[in-house]
Amino acid sequence: MIQDKKLAVFVRDRRFLSDGRYKRLEEGLCGLGYSLYPVSRSSDIVSGTGMILSVGGDGTFLSAATVAGESAIPVLGVNFGRLGFLSENTPEDVCGAIASGGYSVEKRTLLHAEFIKGAASPQIDSWPYALNEFTVHRSGAATLGVTVSVDGNSLPVYWSDGLLVATSSGSTAYSLSVGGPIVLPESKVLIIAPIAPHNLNVRPLIVPDSSVIEIGFVSRDSRVLFTADNRNAETGALARIRISKAGFPLNRIKLDGANFINALTGKLFWGEDIRNGNNQ
Repeated sequence: MIQDKKLAVFVRDRRFLSDGRYKRLEEGLCGLGYSLYPVSRSSDIVSGTGMILSVGGDGTFLSAATVAGESAIPVLGVNFGRLGFLSENTPEDVCGAIASGGYSVEKRTLLHAEFIKGAASPQIDSWPYALNEFTVHRSGAATLGVTVSVDGNSLPVYWSDGLLVATSSGSTAYSLSVGGPIVLPESKVLIIAPIAPHNLNVRPLIVPDSSVIEIGFVSRDSRVLFTADNRNAETGALARIRISKAGFPLNRIKLDGANFINALTGKLFWGEDIRNGNNQ
């Protein structure tokens, strides 16, 4: 059970603070002896904070990860959004789990991006890390060539709209939309996947999360779009980017009984087939 009685609350949509669900969450936690206070950036966190409550959906959770930063304070997602893979818990479940100690802390891989040639690092909240994925994307109409090497070994150039490098946490996010594999969150792998490739025979690639990935560009445009989770920026087409596993993880609170496979079937209807009847 959490020893520190201060809980930070991160919320992007302020309307949630007047939502009846939030009121019940606040009352339940205060009734357990905890005090809640709002945060919007890392500098808002006060000493003795036991966890950060991310109130919203998965996008809010990604932003809450930047607030946690390198503090090692665990983040607990409270789902007021839609899908909810990272923020999967109801307010009632959260109160019950904190009261009983029915939760654990899992370590989720973070990615680090370093701009090593041709352009200054874009200012994305001054935090060059991502929980789900980094992406590069063409800025104009022309197809973008993306050069990739893994631990010094060059891959064929990807001619596409762009490319993403995702963690196992990100396998159910953008990576899923571009045909990437679903990966269990505890898997220690990274996914390299082209975005809308102009080629019939390229596929996503899984590599160990210890890999160092370097990305460059063959582009008619002078700029390339760059994203870190839900944060956007631009960089020069002459840039070269090194992506690797960060030196620290994100600590995410997982409630007892949470099950990734059940989430896939319940939220994404994975494997739904009329032939399976009600037994799937």
